Amino acid sequence: MAWWQGEVAPPAVPAPRVGDEPELLTAAEEGDAEAAHRLGRLYAQSGDRSAARRWWERAAASGNVDSAYNLGIWHEKHGSLEDAISWYELAAGTGDAEAAVNLATLLLEQRGDVGAARSWFESAAHAGSTRAARRLALICEDAGEVPAAREWHRRAAADGDATSAYDLGFLAYSTGEEEESVRWWEYAARFGHADSSYYLGLLLHASRDPEGAEAYYRLAARSEHPGAASQLGSIALGHGDLRTARAWFERAANAGRLEDQRMAGFVCLELDDPQSASHWFGRAACSGDAESAFDFGLLLIAEFDDLGGGQHWFRQAALAGHHQAAVELGGLLVAAGRESEARQWPAAPLADPPPPAWDRPAEPELVARAELASAATGRRGGVPLPVPELTELLSTWDLVTRPLHDPAEVLSWLVERSGLHRSAVEHLASVRSTLLRPGSAPWPSPGEIAHVLTTARLLRQRLGVR
Repeated sequence: MAWWQGEVAPPAVPAPRVGDEPELLTAAEEGDAEAAHRLGRLYAQSGDRSAARRWWERAAASGNVDSAYNLGIWHEKHGSLEDAISWYELAAGTGDAEAAVNLATLLLEQRGDVGAARSWFESAAHAGSTRAARRLALICEDAGEVPAAREWHRRAAADGDATSAYDLGFLAYSTGEEEESVRWWEYAARFGHADSSYYLGLLLHASRDPEGAEAYYRLAARSEHPGAASQLGSIALGHGDLRTARAWFERAANAGRLEDQRMAGFVCLELDDPQSASHWFGRAACSGDAESAFDFGLLLIAEFDDLGGGQHWFRQAALAGHHQAAVELGGLLVAAGRESEARQWPAAPLADPPPPAWDRPAEPELVARAELASAATGRRGGVPLPVPELTELLSTWDLVTRPLHDPAEVLSWLVERSGLHRSAVEHLASVRSTLLRPGSAPWPSPGEIAHVLTTARLLRQRLGVR
């Protein structure tokens, strides 16, 4: 009876050595499956793929599981998908977990057969495969089977898979289990998972533990995490340590983060280094950041007396919808005697004024909540909610309700003072509550955020808050 018909597969055989060829060849030709398998490995090591395949086929025909697995790999790399699947099926049918994982991966990624892939991943996971447990967790997540996903992630994490521990942290955060998030992100951080260290830092910041947050930001920054560098830059800036702030912002800026390139530019200006400020504003402006383009234009005029350069960057910012840049450009053109051209620039922006500018520094706790919500909604191909809009929404509520001492009066007071419909203010309050206390309701959609952000801006306008 052959091994794929139910016989127990033989154990793995010793690795072959150069010089064993004559002995192995004699044994293989006499029908020794282990010798044929080892001979195939020798040929594979020497680069003779055809000979390796030939001897593995002879070994597999005699029941060698490792040869069947190797033939699956051989055909995946050099042969056909169908043959690879066939050989993996033979090996996986004996309980070979790695063959089952490879088979499931091909079925999922090449054929799109989720059901068959899931069955083989389950077989491998029950045999102890960490890779299979993780892939199962992700399949369950995609199917909306969150409890099953969490269980498979737990199995993978328990075997040392830091990425599954990281995912468990977010699954817990999205259901309001913050202590569970802390536990899993701490666990993953011990394995050097930089994102887990970073998001644990954000969660501690959101929980008003800035010292704990800074410790985890520093841990993430050791792995060159740009977000952690940015946070450390903000912390140093808050302490008035401009040189340290510059070093951290520049580390984040070198990773291509536009907001940190802009911040590096501002810190360089504070340190009386306009040349470096020009470099950072210029990089962000060239990447399409309208605010940096405007700042770059101001810098070129004020520090380098470069009216032409300033005019160019004001124009780029204005074309991207920057209101003040359009106004400044119009003024420059008038001063240059180009009145007819100047009139077109302020006209368009002023005809449709922008919403009230949000240029206040936001509370770190609110920024942290915004970024956590964005990351949670952006997992597994989701659409991440935009951090600046979430920050503006949370900060607006915090600002307009600050004069009130009795939270029970907030809604009525806002409706009465603003003249907005009560349902609009209630919707804003509901979305804010979800962002601050995840799990109390489903995450808001991008459309909801756009809607309540309009309400937040109207509240600021009508209450005269800037």
